[in-house]
Amino acid sequence: MPASPVKPPKPADPDRSEALHSLVLAALDDEQAQEIVTIPLAGKSSIGDHMVVASGRSTRHVAAIAQKLTEKIKETLSLPVRIEGLPQADWVLLDAGDVIIHLFRPEVRSFYNLARLWAFGDAEPAGAVASG
Repeated sequence: MPASPVKPPKPADPDRSEALHSLVLAALDDEQAQEIVTIPLAGKSSIGDHMVVASGRSTRHVAAIAQKLTEKIKETLSLPVRIEGLPQADWVLLDAGDVIIHLFRPEVRSFYNLARLWAFGDAEPAGAVASG
């Protein structure tokens, strides 16, 4: 029996990606996330169009942000969200497809410094949005 042809990945929908990115930023602001930074990935990585990094004040705050953000994405855009790290909530990763969200406790964020790692040689991540 011949193998089934492999389907190419679906092309990204820029409108959906931007709607998701805007929703994530608004929800993080509503939940009082701190030091929100967006790193544009389009054309630089195949993992998504945007990476968003933000901090919560404590593990409880990080977990609450992650849960509410997941609910908001599912309710508003009907997109699946994969979550890693929720039980410990020191570093929670939300994968919503076109937008990857990293939520940290401040100490853990300082240690890993993902924004600098993913800045692709820029002095500061492009499109940085700070709050808090």
